[in-house]
Amino acid sequence: MTMFRTHFLFILAVAAGMTTANISFATAPAGVSSTATTSTQDKSPMMSRDDVTRILESNRKIVSPQGIDEMIKVRIGGIDQWLSIRGKDRRNPILLFLHGGPASPAMPEAYTFQTPWEDYFTVVQWDQRGAGKTYAVNSEQAMAPGMTVDGMTDDAAQVVQYLRQHYGKQKILLLGHSWGTVLGVHLAQLHPDWFYAYISVGQVVNGRHNEEVGYAFALREALAHGNEQAVRELKAMAPYPGPKLTLENIGMRSKWEMYYGGLAYGRQDYQFEDDAESLSPDYSKADLAAIGKGSLFSLNHLLQPLLAVDFDHTTHFDCPVIVFVGQHDYTTAHELTEKWFGDIQAPSKRLVMFADSAHMIMQEQPGRFLMHLVTDALPLAQQAGDTAPTEVTRDR
Repeated sequence: MTMFRTHFLFILAVAAGMTTANISFATAPAGVSSTATTSTQDKSPMMSRDDVTRILESNRKIVSPQGIDEMIKVRIGGIDQWLSIRGKDRRNPILLFLHGGPASPAMPEAYTFQTPWEDYFTVVQWDQRGAGKTYAVNSEQAMAPGMTVDGMTDDAAQVVQYLRQHYGKQKILLLGHSWGTVLGVHLAQLHPDWFYAYISVGQVVNGRHNEEVGYAFALREALAHGNEQAVRELKAMAPYPGPKLTLENIGMRSKWEMYYGGLAYGRQDYQFEDDAESLSPDYSKADLAAIGKGSLFSLNHLLQPLLAVDFDHTTHFDCPVIVFVGQHDYTTAHELTEKWFGDIQAPSKRLVMFADSAHMIMQEQPGRFLMHLVTDALPLAQQAGDTAPTEVTRDR
């Protein structure tokens, strides 16, 4: 199953014994050379990573007297876990972001989409057990006992309790993306009174069904485009997923699904965001190096539980549910999410379809994503009085 970013897909392939030769794409995008070149005419000085991160950090500095900008370690589940807490006004409602993966932290790339959110919400990015900065400051031995769905759901509950108590909030908004929706559904089921709403983005509904739909999509696209390499590799795995799903087969299916835009619509890979991640003002080089290591560690513990997820009949919620769906998402197949949404019973529910997105809606349609956070989620907190004063406007 591919609730993973590019580096995690590569780890899947390597773990399965695949070589760089047979994980390469069949063809380069039109007009793009397979060999990178540097113009000899370009004599402008190159900026270092430190220069870039310093500029980004200055650009997104929070200067409001009511603002909050904290990067802190909190003792959660017996280990130190990292939180980034940012917002222009601490009187705004808290929005906790549960990242995907497992172990694909959103914190290092959040600067590419999150800054406008901070006008309306206090946004919390949490590097989960085994992920990013949290992986970097703990031993694998210390993290391993909690590397289960139940253990990480308990971690998430402790994070929510910390936020509610430390910042004086009765309720918060809970947003789960991809793997984070597994934790989000469990948490919303266990503690609905903690949340104004559960916001689902790239919902995991059923692990094995998702594999079937993603495989069918990749094969269908490969046949339509006459891609002989893709057809050959995909048909060699049939029937898929089969009784015993191997890492090699998951990696192969993921590769072609991503190639045909099932992860990021209109793109054959995720390099654009991986490049942005490498310039993160919130991550050191050591933190960046920990991402891949944490992904491999987490894969060993959580891949099979992720494939076993079945929320087909988990459809009763006692808090509002908002579901964001990328119309071209085959990483978490959009048709499974749409069917699941139809069965949901909740105090209120809303589905928003993003026409030009696949799985990474925050990056693919950031403006519309924020608009729907503000129009669909924020009013639920405002109705409870959990909001900063709004702007004063005057007509001439």
